[in-house]
Amino acid sequence: MYSDQELSTSLMIFNALGNEVRLRILLMLTDTRRPLHIKAVAQNLKKEYSAVYRHVKILERAQLLRIHEVGRSRVLSLPYPQLIKQFIDASKEVSGKE
Repeated sequence: MYSDQELSTSLMIFNALGNEVRLRILLMLTDTRRPLHIKAVAQNLKKEYSAVYRHVKILERAQLLRIHEVGRSRVLSLPYPQLIKQFIDASKEVSGKE
C-alpha cells in the first residue's frame, strides 16, 4: 500500500506532466542533453518568457527539472532525463501506439 505522502507526490508529478507545454519543455531538455536557458526554451516554443517560467516552476516543484541561477540568467536541467523518456514510452504502451 502507498502512504498519503507517496500518493501526494505522485499526484504532483502526474499533474505536472498533464500539460502539453510542460511535456514539450521536458522533451526539449531530454533531446538536447544539456542545460538550456529559459529564454531559449520560450523562443523555441514561441511562448512568452513569463508563461514558460510559470510552467517551469510547476515542473521544478514536482522535481522533474532544476533551475540554476547563472548570473542574472536562469538555466534549466533535468535531474532524471531517462525518467522522462520512460514516462513517454509508458504512455505509448498504454495507448497502444508504439
